[in-house]
Amino acid sequence: MLYWLRGPVNACGWDERMNERNELIALVDLGGSQIRVAISRPSGEFVLRKARPTPAREGPEAILRALLATTREAITAAGGQVSAISVAAPGPLDPKRGVIVAAPNLAGWVNVPLVDIMKGELGLPVLLGNDANLAALGEQAFGAARGHKDVIYLTISTGIGGGVIVDGKLLVGSHGYGAELGHNSIMHDGPRCGCGNYGCIEALASGTAIARMAREALERGERSIIASIAEGDPSRITARVVAEAAQAGDALAREIYRQAGYYLGVGIVNFLYTFDPTVVVLGGGVTKAGPLLFDPVIETVRKRAPQAYWEHCAIVPAALGDDVGLMGALAYYLSESRPQGS
Repeated sequence: MLYWLRGPVNACGWDERMNERNELIALVDLGGSQIRVAISRPSGEFVLRKARPTPAREGPEAILRALLATTREAITAAGGQVSAISVAAPGPLDPKRGVIVAAPNLAGWVNVPLVDIMKGELGLPVLLGNDANLAALGEQAFGAARGHKDVIYLTISTGIGGGVIVDGKLLVGSHGYGAELGHNSIMHDGPRCGCGNYGCIEALASGTAIARMAREALERGERSIIASIAEGDPSRITARVVAEAAQAGDALAREIYRQAGYYLGVGIVNFLYTFDPTVVVLGGGVTKAGPLLFDPVIETVRKRAPQAYWEHCAIVPAALGDDVGLMGALAYYLSESRPQGS
């Protein structure tokens, strides 16, 4: 049986009474490359920030030490006036038990009881949520999906994560593993995905997929300025490099982005049929390519879905940028009457 995490207090417009709450919350965005902490008021005003690189190559204990140290430093700098901690972390994770089950970008993080650890070390109640799920809440509360009750959020970066809000409620599934939209398979014999499946949207439209398609094309002997931008080193080819080539008019690079946008559009069509949202928000580094990605996405959606599904559904870029994890953690905290561990 599915369960639902409560959505914002007022899904059609953030409850302004939250702004009157006189408290500070520690917001934590645990990423594969950076640990970011902000001390925030309920209104979303950040009092201070702390950040440090994630020591991902040093193992799980080093990551945990860095996470605790950064959070403790921020709380101390705020004068100890923090009432709770809200953490956005990569999944799969179980928000009910406060456990990170497995985090692909955090080597060795398997069944880590992060809520219990942080509560024990820092002495505060702790709330834990999947970063892509919380990003959906953040965009709904403070960003591009504000005013919408039915939202699809996709982050297109190294991988593709997702969040689903239905009738103002965040859908996470029976164990918290739900809404992994990037792992919907849209090509039965497609490339192998990191999750083990084949033809996932992530394997066809993520930044990693875009870079792979470029390398494969060059290996086939196709001509492109991608190679020169990467200084002849295939390992330096990234989605950003391909975007740079495309913006310079390179035919191969533009075709690769067209393909990625097409596959992403196919996935979005499936989500329109399944969830009937009023807005689809696209975030993550790959979306910085702008029309190179958005144009084929929208074209594909309009070609493959009946007008009734897309005419009242906007497909828009995310608004919160690099702060989406932190703002998502805040929205999650505000949406819960009591944090886990309190």
